Amino acid sequence: MLDHLIIGFDKALRTVFAPARSIRPVPGDDLPEPALTDEERRHAAALMRVNHCGEICAQALYQGQAVMSRDPVIRRELEQASNEETEHLAWTEQRIAELGGRKSLLNPIWYGSSFALGMLAGKLGDRWNLGFLAETERQVEDHLSGHLARLPADDAKSREIVGQMKIDEARHAETAVGLGAHELPAPAKQLMKLMSRVMTVTAYRL
Repeated sequence: MLDHLIIGFDKALRTVFAPARSIRPVPGDDLPEPALTDEERRHAAALMRVNHCGEICAQALYQGQAVMSRDPVIRRELEQASNEETEHLAWTEQRIAELGGRKSLLNPIWYGSSFALGMLAGKLGDRWNLGFLAETERQVEDHLSGHLARLPADDAKSREIVGQMKIDEARHAETAVGLGAHELPAPAKQLMKLMSRVMTVTAYRL
């Protein structure tokens, strides 16, 4: 357990403070930069900041869950999902910079609270752990669909990134279900939605 916590602490520092790297090409990287108004650019940058913040939270959740998982197969799946979320971090980070925006000032807080939540989910047992993962990914997928509707119509570069993220998140949810995830009770789902709403509203501005 101590070894996992040390590794987790190292990952936390790299997730929050170090530039993320992507093995896959950045979606839309070959597209020309769109001609956006200043207001559209600020809005798109804020939405991508929210997405980046969401990936910070996802990293922390997966790492906290992996620390507590008792099943090596499930732990590997959590770590694989975490690796893909690292790519999402890199994509959103690059797009924020291209739009002239900045990352959330509260990322360390988001990471710490999400890591603790992931450890709590993991402590409930692997099936509930997977259920929490599946529901998280479903809510993230819905959130990304909303962003596709809100992004400027001409911002194809941001849309490509968000679209691929949505595909990846759906696959993570399907994997969790395939591994035996329990369906979370409705009150837990509503609480998760409330917490997500607080994060997205705050990260849009900060």
